[in-house]
Amino acid sequence: MNTNTDMWMYRDSTWSGSSLVGYEVEATDGGIGKIDEASDDVGASYVVVDTGPWIFGKKVLLPAGVIDSVDVDEEKVYVSRTKDEIKDSPEFDQDRYRDSAYRDEVGGYYGGRSTVDSDVR
Repeated sequence: MNTNTDMWMYRDSTWSGSSLVGYEVEATDGGIGKIDEASDDVGASYVVVDTGPWIFGKKVLLPAGVIDSVDVDEEKVYVSRTKDEIKDSPEFDQDRYRDSAYRDEVGGYYGGRSTVDSDVR
């Protein structure tokens, strides 16, 4: 259960104070889109990524815990998941994405499919 909570917290806050909206998002195997919205709510931080033509214009919700690093100069966010992991994530729900039950579903997906040992970071 602790892992799911950690999934919604940024691992690194050195870029804190910068708006991530508009930043490009890089999965471990390439670009996936741009950030449409970002939250820094304590214990409920996330980014909403507009995938553009990559997944036919869909949006995805990424918990803050999957973000490895942020390059403020290049305006890029690097995440610890592959394109396929992100593509196969629970469908983005515009009406529920701020709801804790929906975040539990998304957090469970990303927490259970980690390509990085999240307990180490």
